[in-house]
Amino acid sequence: MKKFLLLLCTLALFTACKRDNPDVVPVDLNISLSHALQTEGEGTFPWEEVQVTLINLRTHTETVQSPSASGELVFEGIAAGEYDVRAVITLSEDAYFDLTGVEVGADVTLNASATNLSVPAGYSEVLAMELVTGTAGQFVIKQVYYAGSDNRDGAMFRDQFVEIHNNTGEVLYADGLYIARAWGRQTINREDQHYQANGQLDWSQSEGMPNNINANEDYVYLRDLFKVPGSGADHPVQPGESIVIAQNALNHKVPFTDNNGREISVNDPDLTVDLSRADFEVYYGDIPGINPLPSDIDNPEVPNMEAIKYDGRDWILDNPGRDSYLIFWGNEQADVENLPAYPAPTLVPPTNESNSYIQLPVAAVMDAVEVQPNLADDRIPKKLHPEQDAGFTFVTEGSYSSQSVIRRTQLNEGGRRILQDTNNSSEDFVVIKANPGAFADE
Repeated sequence: MKKFLLLLCTLALFTACKRDNPDVVPVDLNISLSHALQTEGEGTFPWEEVQVTLINLRTHTETVQSPSASGELVFEGIAAGEYDVRAVITLSEDAYFDLTGVEVGADVTLNASATNLSVPAGYSEVLAMELVTGTAGQFVIKQVYYAGSDNRDGAMFRDQFVEIHNNTGEVLYADGLYIARAWGRQTINREDQHYQANGQLDWSQSEGMPNNINANEDYVYLRDLFKVPGSGADHPVQPGESIVIAQNALNHKVPFTDNNGREISVNDPDLTVDLSRADFEVYYGDIPGINPLPSDIDNPEVPNMEAIKYDGRDWILDNPGRDSYLIFWGNEQADVENLPAYPAPTLVPPTNESNSYIQLPVAAVMDAVEVQPNLADDRIPKKLHPEQDAGFTFVTEGSYSSQSVIRRTQLNEGGRRILQDTNNSSEDFVVIKANPGAFADE
């Protein structure tokens, strides 16, 4: 009888283990790497120096390998499941010159990525990944506080902000700088739109889209668009300094009176931030036809951003983390305002009430950051191309956590911080408690 019970227990344990690990099936993932450099120099590409990271989205374990001299590698015996793959290499100035014959003033980083890659049992495809360079911006997006603070004891979404940093050794002027959020697929559960093979919206199917352009690869589509005011030299930003763009330029730690005459306060001031000294704020009260939220208060001491395209009743950043942020220069505001706009590529033709999204050439983008939800199951296809951001970043504790994502410090030259900018926010950003003006190394 004891032997029989022992056998039953063993069978039950084996069955439970199989039930708890239904996807543990060994699979080989073959990867073939290429690069987009014009190799007119005498050097050979150092494939063995490329770092390829495989991330299991269920267990969050990471495995790092380097390819062979031909750019090939195999992750052997991995479990079937969902994965992110990132590849990166940084070439020195000399190595880049040897390869391309082009002189540059800094190291050059190349990236490639694949997100939410499904690797089922029996997977036999070869994942092709192309390493590309990005554009090193004069201004870079330094900190994005999209999560907001506790919705009971904090300021909810009212205290959101974006911080932009002068990453050069020269004085830059913020006048005329544009900031926007990209639009794309916001949920994996919606099936009433045209999609690309990567799961993102297929903008080539948008009504009115010209058929002689590469609508998906050469452009990004904007949810909203705001411009820093000024005549060209009104807002200098010193080397290593930043500007803060606030949703509401208030001290969110203390009570305030909203537009309905109601006093609003937070239970725990430590959860939120003081934005009363922000450089700019987004105020909807001056936009014709808009009924702003009661919490959208105009601070007369802080200049308002100019609204080119807006969404909703206030500049509320998506606090689950489904936005992508980008900055760029426009030649003339009229040119930017006259950029074409197209409706989302829905299966049913759009109506007059359908939203349209500004089409911006990706070549115009100075810097961009892809943000995603903290839970892997909630993540959506990337909106940005690898040239703008080969990865993504997120706050680890999710919505209303008081956390922000902030760019790493690469160098500190006599007090002037140069921030890391490899065009891969998975590598460039870390998480801190939101703090305008702070640095990741403090």
